[in-house]
Amino acid sequence: MRRENRSSVLEFLLLGLPIQTEQQSMFFSLFLAMYLTTVLGNLLIILLIRLDSRLHTPMYFFLSHLAFSDVSLSSVTIPKMLRNMHTQSLSISYEGCISQMYFFLLFVCVDNFLLGVMAYDRYVAICHPLHYTVIMRKELCVLLVACSWLFSGVHALLHTLLLSCLSFCASHTIPHFFCDLNELLRLTCSDTSLNELVIFTEGGVLTILPLSAILGSYVCIGATVLKVPSTKKIGKVFSTCGSHLFLVFLYYGTLAIIYFFPSSGNSTVKDVIASVMYVVVTPMLNPFIYSLRNKDMQLAVKVLCRKAVIFVE
Repeated sequence: MRRENRSSVLEFLLLGLPIQTEQQSMFFSLFLAMYLTTVLGNLLIILLIRLDSRLHTPMYFFLSHLAFSDVSLSSVTIPKMLRNMHTQSLSISYEGCISQMYFFLLFVCVDNFLLGVMAYDRYVAICHPLHYTVIMRKELCVLLVACSWLFSGVHALLHTLLLSCLSFCASHTIPHFFCDLNELLRLTCSDTSLNELVIFTEGGVLTILPLSAILGSYVCIGATVLKVPSTKKIGKVFSTCGSHLFLVFLYYGTLAIIYFFPSSGNSTVKDVIASVMYVVVTPMLNPFIYSLRNKDMQLAVKVLCRKAVIFVE
């Protein structure tokens, strides 16, 4: 009976963004431009880090993986959303929905881990500058990134396998623009207590660990700076950590404002807005944050442009 119920759902319907029909074309153009900016900007970051030897440092190694994760996160959800907006076809197959949910969970978790790893890198650079090259050696950097991808893959696979064991025998309409885990759990007619327990425990731990690393790193950085405070030293710290801090505020701040501050709006609409901020806006801003605030990246862009001009001539 459980097999029959599961197989009875061949597809889901994604309702998409809560916008009026006459506004579809405007938002389609807007999100298409934002998606192209996200892809081109983050791929440019990866290319610059790959080609410029000055950027072969731990911080940029982590940044290249963050840029790749951001491109992947946006590509998992936005192209399908744009297609649905353009064709007015809201359906997605059961297999496609489960796959989309898996990769969304994977890249979201990778982002969280990488932000924590980058905070630790900044902590070592500021609090232990003389031992930085010894501590942040290549082997450790590769290990930290590999563990981030490994734990994220296990995290996404666990939730995907648990969801695949549930039966969907009621409504198959998802009030979202992608297959969100919480929305899928609301559609099932099976007992979801195990899924909710795993989300609360395992998901909570994997969220708290990177966030604790970020907070702990910046507490230590602040304590180090305040031991011998000076305008020059504080300015150097902000120059070193400013881009990463801005990313942290974008990732965690927008979600906290939407989810934890009281609002009179519909909770589903709030979830969609939070997802748009996380999936569309933040990955798009990542290249601008690191190119506008970072002199090394600006120099690398200029060098690449000069090489391109010479090649064309």
